[in-house]
Amino acid sequence: MGISVENVSKHYGSFHAVDQVSLTIKSGSLVALLGPSGSGKSTLLRLIAGLETPSSGRIFITGQDATNKSVQDRNIGFVFQHYALFKHMTVRQNIGFGLDIRKASKLRVKGRVEELLELVQLKGLGDRYPSQLSGGQRQRVALARALAVEPQVLLLDEPFGALDAKVRKDLRAWLRRLHDEVHVTTVFVTHDQEEAMEVADEIVVMNKGKIEQIGTPAEIYDHPASAFVMSFIGPVNVLPSTSQIFEGNGFESTQPEIFLRPHDIVIQREANGTTVAARVDRLIHLGWEIQVELVLDDGQVLTAHLSRERFDALKLEPQEQVFVKPKDAKSFPLYYSI
Repeated sequence: MGISVENVSKHYGSFHAVDQVSLTIKSGSLVALLGPSGSGKSTLLRLIAGLETPSSGRIFITGQDATNKSVQDRNIGFVFQHYALFKHMTVRQNIGFGLDIRKASKLRVKGRVEELLELVQLKGLGDRYPSQLSGGQRQRVALARALAVEPQVLLLDEPFGALDAKVRKDLRAWLRRLHDEVHVTTVFVTHDQEEAMEVADEIVVMNKGKIEQIGTPAEIYDHPASAFVMSFIGPVNVLPSTSQIFEGNGFESTQPEIFLRPHDIVIQREANGTTVAARVDRLIHLGWEIQVELVLDDGQVLTAHLSRERFDALKLEPQEQVFVKPKDAKSFPLYYSI
């Protein structure tokens, strides 16, 4: 058993931060709450933690009704974006703090702290103070402190948001490996789509206090349930359904907009019956792929992504003419907004 949220709402006056949300998180899973600012993801995490009280609905943790339980009685570990370490304590003292206040024996505290120092790859740094550590190391100390009390649930609120891009990427891979070792039910909040896709077993996409879609990273990306999900998860071209690129390609829609991923644009040197002319406006080298900015004859601007191999074969240059067509596209019945 993991976490069950049943018809939970949280209102601040007339503002519905979380609105009738129901969600089941499997025991031992790693789940991302993903959405833009104001989507309700952090509020939902705080409701699960007991840091906020729901206006309505119920929350169950490992099968027990935790709706009215205090934070201390929920047996959770919580990690904040800004570490919240005690500056006057060493790494060892920070990690062991939760056990100390629970009156665990000194032998138990020492053994658990040494075990966690090794688990979070900080062995040999136990006598340092937070100010003597890098941002990534401090965040690992915060995670170790949360794990020290052996929580049933681990909650992370934008855990890597204060770190630079390289450290964030390293810690994402580290968190995934750590979870595979400890298997504690983990929920983390992020607005970073790549972070959610890379780390999570399952993603909960939120918008305006509601859940838009729940699924694996592949399901969310390949089969978005709404225009919002498709526009928020990964890059996308949003084109009028009347755009000339869709003429003669079978992508007809009664909706005003059609969504086209950059990697679903085919670029060719020669025209055929299904292509339209376009001008290469700009080439952006991203290392593993090339981003091609295109302008159609009707003035519509497109972004396409090519593999290095395909780009080398085409030998594209700025301002030259090419021919393009869509490989796949999607439309949705409801208008989207972020």
